[in-house]
Amino acid sequence: MLENIKLIARRIKELREISDMSIESMAKALNVDVEKYIRYESGEYDIPVSFLYAMAGKFNIELTVLLTGEEPKLKKLSIVRKDKGLSIDRRKEYKYQDLAYNFINKKAEFFMVTVDPEKEEKSDIHKYAHAGHEFNYILEGQMKFFYKDQEIILNPGDSIYFDSGTEHAMFAMGNKQLKFLASILN
Repeated sequence: MLENIKLIARRIKELREISDMSIESMAKALNVDVEKYIRYESGEYDIPVSFLYAMAGKFNIELTVLLTGEEPKLKKLSIVRKDKGLSIDRRKEYKYQDLAYNFINKKAEFFMVTVDPEKEEKSDIHKYAHAGHEFNYILEGQMKFFYKDQEIILNPGDSIYFDSGTEHAMFAMGNKQLKFLASILN
């Protein structure tokens, strides 16, 4: 996983350098503090998918390019078989599978997200924000969803649609794995 993060970090740095942007201006454009941006670009710090999504949007490239270094090629139809999506291991407890990684010019991103339960309740919840809207549909387990100052419990069959520009976070509850379909729309 660490090697994959370093490859993604190298692509981020190359994009910034090719565009002739300073670290400070890139951090400002992506709405992250400079210190955090430096850690992302160094490859020594976990890079959230929300940041990668914002970076892809900034440069008008597919998320797949940042993740794999390759352009998606399909234009009309894309089939991704069960458990064959592009795996994105961003954080230890979160596993993403990009379900449309090989389709070019997508109007939305689709992920199967698996979240391992926390061993203990976190007191400092790190929330993320990214451009667009997001739709989550719970398949297995129970989700504790944080949005602004709200805590919402979601069960299998429940769904939530929200402005993802507002900070949010998700956690698996009840010491059981959580699995949900996430769609991010521009």
